[in-house]
Amino acid sequence: MHVAVIPGILKPVAVALLAAGASLALAQPRFESASPTAGGTTSQQANQTADKTVYQAVDYTNKNKPGPQVIVIPGEIKSSNATFLQKFSANNIADFGELELSNANFKVLERSNLGPVLREFELAYNLGDPQAARKYLGMGKVKTTKYVVKFDILKTEQVASAQQGFDGRTLGQMAGLLGAFSGSVGGARAGAVGGTALGSVHSGEATSVWVIGMRYKIINAETTEQLAQGYTEEKMEVGATSGGALGVNSSQQGGAGLDTMVQRLIQKSVWEIDAKYK
Repeated sequence: MHVAVIPGILKPVAVALLAAGASLALAQPRFESASPTAGGTTSQQANQTADKTVYQAVDYTNKNKPGPQVIVIPGEIKSSNATFLQKFSANNIADFGELELSNANFKVLERSNLGPVLREFELAYNLGDPQAARKYLGMGKVKTTKYVVKFDILKTEQVASAQQGFDGRTLGQMAGLLGAFSGSVGGARAGAVGGTALGSVHSGEATSVWVIGMRYKIINAETTEQLAQGYTEEKMEVGATSGGALGVNSSQQGGAGLDTMVQRLIQKSVWEIDAKYK
């Protein structure tokens, strides 16, 4: 857009227009919830939990310093946990790795752009044939690569669980019996009402904690020798609560999911790579 500025008259208008254009360019689209419960109590409670699992960008220590060219190859998943294996593949984890290394200002060659060369390199490297692996790293776009990085999942296990609760049915029955034993009609009625109220009271809480561990390896792209490795763990806590009295019931459940935990582990690993090996 071309704005003709007349000194002293249109200059403030032009500045205002340019500022408005900049703010519009930086604004991101916002979307409203289509849920019929949006804005209600349950919506607020659920969103407060979900907000804690939303992606958070990491302020990498050396992000202003350009990093070398790297390739992320799919690592290994050594967990035998069925839920994790159904949800994740090594390619999913490598995708997260490419994203975070790019955010840390490394030059990442995306696997999808390298074609069969990368697959042949992975095969040669995993078979322990460094000479064949070096041959593939000397081809095309891969020539200028400094590091090959991989992220392995070494552990996914549930390490602890706990639960507690209160059930008022027994106390309610006792209140009813005491009222009946009082010998009066009023006492029996009061005991019955009190027994019903106590019997309707219930509450419960359950929590399980998982530990997920990730290892990263940095490989010299020229020699295929391992330059460095690191390991980090995170706890994943999942919980649920429920309660009620006199016909009014409530429940809540939540916690970070496996996707969130894997991304956080990669962020911790990339933070270390950025700080030590750039």
